[in-house]
Amino acid sequence: MQAIPVNLARSLLFFAACIPAGYLLWQINANTLSGDHGEAVQQFTGTWTLNFLLLTLCVSPLRAITGQHWLLRLRRMLGLFTFAYACLHLFAFVGFNHEFSIAAMARDIVKRPFISVGLAAFALLIPLALTSNAAAVRKLGGRKWQELHRSIYLIAILACVHLLWQSSFDELPRALAYACLLGVLLWWRVQNRKQKATPAIPSRQVQAIRFYDKRPD
Repeated sequence: MQAIPVNLARSLLFFAACIPAGYLLWQINANTLSGDHGEAVQQFTGTWTLNFLLLTLCVSPLRAITGQHWLLRLRRMLGLFTFAYACLHLFAFVGFNHEFSIAAMARDIVKRPFISVGLAAFALLIPLALTSNAAAVRKLGGRKWQELHRSIYLIAILACVHLLWQSSFDELPRALAYACLLGVLLWWRVQNRKQKATPAIPSRQVQAIRFYDKRPD
């Protein structure tokens, strides 16, 4: 399969990733949001944060399955859009829902502990966003940079817990679907690391083992 030019793929991804934000802005301007506007904006941005987070985790399996290595070059942009929508989600919580009142936010966090889980996930996203550039890779070194960015799996777990904890009974199937997809991605990650950690047995050794296993008739 011929690979799509990376610059074209990045441009398409950029415009596609901006569509949800543009649609949300249109809804706000047209006053078409249903129910409480603050809650609607918060739910919308939270959903798309999790969407982009899981899409980021899907890149490596898709590359392994398809053999299209250029897909890895889209992962950074997906990660940055994850952070961008997470910032919008946090702004909706701070600005729309609590009008920047620290006291109101503190009361809400005590009342709804799942908010603390979401804030922890956001805090872990910050260093990933700040180091998502070539200069950070050179400064940290490839191994340390990879170790830091593996925290994306913990972030995804916290995000799913955040969603499951706040979901009502009617919303639970959707939250469980996200959790199941994350479970599949984590399973793939574990299996992939096991395969890399297991050294391949040279063909000569295999033949020798078979030879010595033979029994005389």
